[in-house]
Amino acid sequence: MNLPPAQPKLHWDIFCRVIDNFGDIGVCWRLCVDLAQRGQTVRLWVDDASALAWMAPDGAPGVTVLAWSTPFAHHSQTPGDVLVEAFGCEVDPEFIAAYAHKIRATGQTSQWINLEYLSAEAYVARCHTLPSPVMYGPGQGLAKHFFYPGFTPDTGGLLREADLLQRQASFERSAWLTTQGIAWQGQRLVSLFCYEPAGLPALLHTLAADDRPTQLLVTAGRASAAVRRLVEHEISLQPFINKGQKLSISYLPLLSQADYDHLLWACDINFVRGEDSLVRALWAGKPLIWQIYPQDDDAHHHKLHVFLDWLQAPPALRRAHQRWNGLPGRGTDDVNAPLFTTEDERTWQAACQRAKQTLLQQNDLASQLLDFMTKTH
Repeated sequence: MNLPPAQPKLHWDIFCRVIDNFGDIGVCWRLCVDLAQRGQTVRLWVDDASALAWMAPDGAPGVTVLAWSTPFAHHSQTPGDVLVEAFGCEVDPEFIAAYAHKIRATGQTSQWINLEYLSAEAYVARCHTLPSPVMYGPGQGLAKHFFYPGFTPDTGGLLREADLLQRQASFERSAWLTTQGIAWQGQRLVSLFCYEPAGLPALLHTLAADDRPTQLLVTAGRASAAVRRLVEHEISLQPFINKGQKLSISYLPLLSQADYDHLLWACDINFVRGEDSLVRALWAGKPLIWQIYPQDDDAHHHKLHVFLDWLQAPPALRRAHQRWNGLPGRGTDDVNAPLFTTEDERTWQAACQRAKQTLLQQNDLASQLLDFMTKTH
């Protein structure tokens, strides 16, 4: 019998600059924890760790968080075996020089990774694991490799903890909702994590007009602020919200990553934003609508469309994404037009379950990183 090669026990330095507290650091923290749970030793260097106070209040065994300051203030720290630049952040030349010195002195292979953003675009598969020779500076002569998360087997895959399915199977929705102070009596549950989407008025009108009672669970921060503003100014909505009416709104506190997962598992429809919450919603296997991070040149339009192509999204799900994100071709500007129907929810459920099962057949991101290190170690 051919056994898989043993995975080396390595020391990882993962660098993260926080642009969006919920995104960059959220992905990096999940990666750090996943690697540590597989026997790796990880240091997370981050310029703003404040979000971890609520995102991961208990920390994680095997993960050390270090302040990444400029100028670089940790000259005494010996670099580990693997250097990861997350999302194009540039590591300080002092640390690169120390890493290069260690590589040359020990004769090790350079294990320098540029971890890229998630996309379903075709270039991801073409560029995944390509080397990038360092031509100048303190790392001259070394090489770093591009590592692209993705949705297909020829990419780096998605973050997925080894015990994810086991935790999902043991999850008890009613019990968790009770711990959050939510009195659930069987009504439809919808989670909302967003910026200020163009389709937010349409969503509230859709839920308020539906015959089924719905509880909207709104995450803290920009989502809560956007909903509160809309409810305050939309007079036509006010008779339908709370007070025992069809639509109830609950404003949630900041949730840890574990509890955010629980929120997605508990809800019947999930509205998510950015990269980390999209991946977690895919693992939840529930109908989802994604607010993609907007870019000034509208490059996010194509990025959204190719994701929907991969998802094999039904036409109604495509239209809902277009309206939600304010993309051309959304079909109507009437906020009173339903964003979706009951029949739409059923077709979306089938598409999202199919996507989850497809992804479960592929290797996850941490496993692929470790396999890549085994080949280059």
